[in-house]
Amino acid sequence: MFRNKTPSGAPKEDFPYWLVAAAGIAVFLLFQIATDDIYSQVMSTVSRGIGLTVFVTLVAFFCASLIGLLLALASLSGSIVLRQMARFYVEIVRGMPIIVLLLYIAFVATPLFIAGVNAIVEPLGLDPLRTRDFPLLWRAVLALTIGYSAFIAEVFRAGIQAVDKGQIEAAEALGMNGWLRFRLIIFPQALKTILPPLGNDFVALIKDSSLVSVLGVADITQLGKVYAAGSFRYFETYNVVALIYLMMTITLSLALRKFERAKQIQER
Repeated sequence: MFRNKTPSGAPKEDFPYWLVAAAGIAVFLLFQIATDDIYSQVMSTVSRGIGLTVFVTLVAFFCASLIGLLLALASLSGSIVLRQMARFYVEIVRGMPIIVLLLYIAFVATPLFIAGVNAIVEPLGLDPLRTRDFPLLWRAVLALTIGYSAFIAEVFRAGIQAVDKGQIEAAEALGMNGWLRFRLIIFPQALKTILPPLGNDFVALIKDSSLVSVLGVADITQLGKVYAAGSFRYFETYNVVALIYLMMTITLSLALRKFERAKQIQER
């Protein structure tokens, strides 16, 4: 029922047979890519979207983290107005599927925003904006940013609340203002709690970045869809697409687990 334990008392980790099986499948598919003309052609086509997928993920995650931190601070603010505004944002956005949010931002919010801007600039004699001036790529990045900022806000909030209140009170007694307390006492300690779930959100964002293909953005998934539709090679195409995503997400997940394990060892 219980796993064996190491001499230090920590649970003994199972041998990662699942990883061996996954590596075997990956090696087989990589061999197919190297030796089979169809697989190699699919890989050549689909791999052109890797850069865009990474770009969308990094930009959206960076922006979502900044907004999430501000939302977390607002939700812990002494102002009821800020707390309720932050809670409204988080609950509404978290309650919406990412793909629905993506379509809403792309085809509802963006045209409304541009119409509002034009209502201001046109009476001033300035050139009006057009909806096509806001590329679908940036609409997708904006949607992912908004969607993930709500989840990341909860991660930051939980991490900040996990900091020992005694240390915060001690910092207050030393005369530190709110910014110094946050920068020197609260955030460095909260970061230890925040990093693992934040890393998980980053991995999840890599997977959800595939949703930008519904807007025709030329990421890995979109290029795979276009190639498969033109060649009818669905089996080979989606094997390659799945392989690329799995190699990115599993590699990152393993790196995060190793980092977390190393951090736990240092804390003992």
